[in-house]
Amino acid sequence: MSTAQTLVDEAVHEKIMAAAEEIKAWGEAAEREARDLVNQPTINNWLEAMGLESDRFHQGEAPPSMAQVWTMYGQGGRHPDRDPLHAMMNVLTDAGFNGVLGTNSEQSYDRYLRVGEQVRVTTALDSVVGPKSTGMGVGYFVTSRSTWYVGDERVATMLFRVLKFIPKVTA
Repeated sequence: MSTAQTLVDEAVHEKIMAAAEEIKAWGEAAEREARDLVNQPTINNWLEAMGLESDRFHQGEAPPSMAQVWTMYGQGGRHPDRDPLHAMMNVLTDAGFNGVLGTNSEQSYDRYLRVGEQVRVTTALDSVVGPKSTGMGVGYFVTSRSTWYVGDERVATMLFRVLKFIPKVTA
C-alpha cells in the first residue's frame, strides 16, 4: 500500500495530481498589470505602516519588499479564472482539504522599482507535494511562482508555499 493510499483515498489523490499537472501546463497563465503606477504616496504609507525610515525611499525608489504590493487585488479584488494558485486551491477545497496555512515565501529582488513605473506580474503553479501528515492534519503543499516585470525586465520573483489540509480532529 502506498503512502498516498494510507493518508488519502488513491482516487482522490490521483484526481488532485492530475489537476495539478493540468494547471502546471498553463504556464504563466495569470498575468496582470498593477492598477496603479509605482507612486510616492503608496511608498510613504508603506514606510509608515512598516515603521521604516530611509531617505532613499523618499527620493523616488520603492523598498524592494513592496514588489507584491503593486499587484495585489485590493479590497474586493477578484482573481482571474485561470489563476494557477487559486485554481489549485479550489481543486483541494473541492476534495475536502479546507484548511489553509501559509508556510513560507522566498523572494528575490533584481532591482529597486522607481516612481512612475508600471509593474506587471505573472503567476504559475510550481509544484504540489503530498499527501503529507503534519501537525495540522493531512494535506498538500502547494507552491506558486510569481515574477514581476517592468516592461520585459524581470524585477522580482517569489515562491509562495501553502499547506492545504484536512484539519485534525482533536478530542
